[in-house]
Amino acid sequence: MSDAGRSAYRRRVERAAELRSIRASGSTVQENDELSAAEEELRQKRAKVDDAAKAEYLIRDAMAQGKFDNLKYAGKPIPGLGEVYDPDWWVKGLLQRENITGLGPTAILLRTEDAELDERLDAQPTEHQVRDLLADFNARVIDARRQLQGGPPVTTNTRDVDAEVELWRERRRARASAVVPDEPEPDRPWWRRILGLEKRAR
Repeated sequence: MSDAGRSAYRRRVERAAELRSIRASGSTVQENDELSAAEEELRQKRAKVDDAAKAEYLIRDAMAQGKFDNLKYAGKPIPGLGEVYDPDWWVKGLLQRENITGLGPTAILLRTEDAELDERLDAQPTEHQVRDLLADFNARVIDARRQLQGGPPVTTNTRDVDAEVELWRERRRARASAVVPDEPEPDRPWWRRILGLEKRAR
């Protein structure tokens, strides 16, 4: 069968299926033809309207339906507007919105870890653990600089272990001097507390 014969056969099959659906829906062939003509006329009218007018109409229609009411940043500055362009803005936004940790480009993970490193160091009870944590961090920064797997460049600096240990000691001393222990309450027998004898004696 030639291509012309195939296309004619396809048209006949499509028309037969269309007629079957018309009979099943209960409408007549004439009603269906009128509906098709009206749809085609509407399609042609839409084709004549330019894109700017369509966009204007859709915006006005959405405003009339109230779709722009109560938007998230209505009357507020849009976050990040006017800042220097950051090629990793979408990754950072995703990590922040979804509160994802441990995933993403190595460069961003190292930057995030670098910002929180002082808190992690302060949580360590011994100098040996602080040194181990810093050695691990520095090794991962150096390893990330050597790997050429694409993504943003690694701009995180390694930390001087001795200087960081000294800063850790100073922060620890400052916390110890700032915390004044409360005086413990005198130990009272349980029967005095129950009977309230201590209050009466006072």
